[in-house]
Amino acid sequence: MIILGINAYHPNAAAAIMVDGHLVAAVEEERLNRVKYAAGLPSRAIQFCLDRVGAKLSEVDHIGVPRDPRARLGTKLRYALRMPRFALDRFRVMKRFAGIREDLAGAFQIAPDEIRAHFHRIEHHTAHLASTYFASPFDRAAALSADGLGDFASSMSAVGEGPNMRILGDVRFPHSLGMYYTALTQYIGFWKFGDEYKVMGLAAYGQPEFLEECRRIVRLDGPLSFRLNLAYFTHQSQGADMTWRDADRTPVLGRLFSPYLEKRLGPARKPEEPLTQRHHNLAASMQAALEEVLVGYWNGLARRSGQKALCLAGGVAFNCVANGKIFDATPFERVFVQPAAGDAGLSVGAALAVRHQVLGHPREFMMEHAYWGPQFSPEEIRTVVGRIGPSDQAEIAELDEAALVQTTARHIAAGKIVGWFQGAAEWGPRALGNRSILADARRPEMKDILNRRIKHREMFRPFAPSIAEEATGEFFEKTHPSPFMTFAYAVRAEKRAVIPAPTHVDGTARLQTVSRSANPLYWKLLRAMGDLTGVPVVLNTSFNDNEPIVCRPEEALECFRRTRMDVLVLGNFVVERKPSSTDQEAPAQPFAGRESQ
Repeated sequence: MIILGINAYHPNAAAAIMVDGHLVAAVEEERLNRVKYAAGLPSRAIQFCLDRVGAKLSEVDHIGVPRDPRARLGTKLRYALRMPRFALDRFRVMKRFAGIREDLAGAFQIAPDEIRAHFHRIEHHTAHLASTYFASPFDRAAALSADGLGDFASSMSAVGEGPNMRILGDVRFPHSLGMYYTALTQYIGFWKFGDEYKVMGLAAYGQPEFLEECRRIVRLDGPLSFRLNLAYFTHQSQGADMTWRDADRTPVLGRLFSPYLEKRLGPARKPEEPLTQRHHNLAASMQAALEEVLVGYWNGLARRSGQKALCLAGGVAFNCVANGKIFDATPFERVFVQPAAGDAGLSVGAALAVRHQVLGHPREFMMEHAYWGPQFSPEEIRTVVGRIGPSDQAEIAELDEAALVQTTARHIAAGKIVGWFQGAAEWGPRALGNRSILADARRPEMKDILNRRIKHREMFRPFAPSIAEEATGEFFEKTHPSPFMTFAYAVRAEKRAVIPAPTHVDGTARLQTVSRSANPLYWKLLRAMGDLTGVPVVLNTSFNDNEPIVCRPEEALECFRRTRMDVLVLGNFVVERKPSSTDQEAPAQPFAGRESQ
């Protein structure tokens, strides 16, 4: 049985495919069309999924779509009467989903009646919950979805037991933790779609000076609910406008905060204005208020469900700083957050919901890794390497696995920046060791070097460490696995000087724990770093430069060419840039010390 899940007509369009109860492939459209947060119909992603299983669209049995126009119909009608323009936008969205069979047929150049699959409308947050609980290692768990808005709700909680989920409650429009965080992100001057993670990083540089005001904006309202003070917002009266830049179809979200917010807190920062300590403190305050509400919500869910395991999904689940506090602030002992917790993950969730909730099949799948995207054969990689010519001024070596790992570890330990391209692309927004740029975590200057030479991003944004899973407790104050970079833990005080590059200003790091079973090659590289330096850790950032993470080997080579990366490891090939007299930076100095095991 083939089940296709599709997140369409919304940012983070994506597709996922299951065969006989097991996930086989999943990818975001942006990785393939190279448009960040790409929306529309994810035709390239669907084609990749079909190719991976060797099937045609006409051979798919079921298609899950994470949108149910019947959900909360009364609430939708009430707002339609109050906001005709908003109602028109909703009607357009519903019309597009109603025509998805015809859109698919047009995209794949077949007649609509050739698509024999049964279409299933899965409520938005049900799909989020399914994406995390049904993919988790837990037989029983509490589950929580929280984001901006979907099917006129912003949050839903449930208890999962075997192949079933029992819904405990939801929080409906206009109250939304996602809207809260996005509105204040805009107020601090970050207007691009998806900029919320920047403010989460900025918060570490501030103090919660404005916490009392933020508590007036958002508050807990019972054990499984919260409320916004709507005087600070516009979405409840004007809708949450989203438009698309004509040039590249990049989503643009309209203003969400009201003039009252500026009356209370002063003028909003313009994007071109410098960041001041006031802005740092605003970020710290809004983050602290979010954490207070989440802690109350989590504890209410723990009491109501009686569970010790928790599954999270929705855009709010990407707040790794808050997630890292679950173990100290709640009774939950185990937590699962799947790597595409945002709306891209709805495609997996829709497929899983169809499998278990609609068709009633038992659970057979557990998401133990994130590598569900495109991968390329040695022959394809060899062809790309063959395009490297004299003008690239690079030395090329083809190595076996053992030599590849040792050579790469020596390059990193010597202070070189390495592009690492291996295996299948990661599912979700994080680079998790297959499409990564790697550097020496022991060098305090490495963050500045990466920003200056490759990433060109704000200096307050931290980089992440990847660590061999078995060494987690040696370097961090928590040992719960974080395979998908969804938790931030405090670095042990005595280790902060050992791995300064990925340690944030507040002493925490958003870590990736790497197990031998999930990614054997990357784990071997980390162990080689441990053998060589005493520190089985590397700084890991996404393989890109202001673009979606590279997917194809051609894109990795182009990123290497246009940036000042030192080494490209492409499959079994090591491409080392030759030193040039025009280099603007002196080579890295030998590292002074070695951390003993």
